[in-house]
Amino acid sequence: MIKYLLILLALSILSGCSFNNDHSDLRERMAAVEREPKGQIEPIPTFTPYSPYVYSAAARRSPFTRPVLESEQRVVGRRLDIAPDLARQREVLERISIDLLSMVGSLSRDGQIWALINDGSGGIHRITVGNYLGKNHGRVVNATGTQLDILEIVPDGSGGWIERPRALALEERDNG
Repeated sequence: MIKYLLILLALSILSGCSFNNDHSDLRERMAAVEREPKGQIEPIPTFTPYSPYVYSAAARRSPFTRPVLESEQRVVGRRLDIAPDLARQREVLERISIDLLSMVGSLSRDGQIWALINDGSGGIHRITVGNYLGKNHGRVVNATGTQLDILEIVPDGSGGWIERPRALALEERDNG
């Protein structure tokens, strides 16, 4: 009995939709919309062409690195015995600029401190006093748990070499 009532209810709902084929109200609304004035589309705005900037100071110090202060640039004076050992086999970190290297940790074993250096591409290297890093023949002369003291040998501009001290400090990250 319930089955017949449900079928009868469904047929009555469907019959209400099918018997009214008069769509005159829809046709009137469509005709009214077509009679309305058409809108105007605004023209595309014109833009001035981009002119790229030519960076001509590529050989200078990067503007994103900390400048070396005069007090830090104290040099040991020009000595004739200062020159990099060009016959020495270069270490892995000497292929990377010291500005791209960062100290990320340290280890201590039998009183010797080893610094953990990030090479900028995700590699971590372990170095200590006597190791070399950076493109300017930088040699680690002192290591603490938070800093490496480096002595670089750089050209002095007149055909000689000078020693320049640098430091690489432990980077602290905010884990918040």
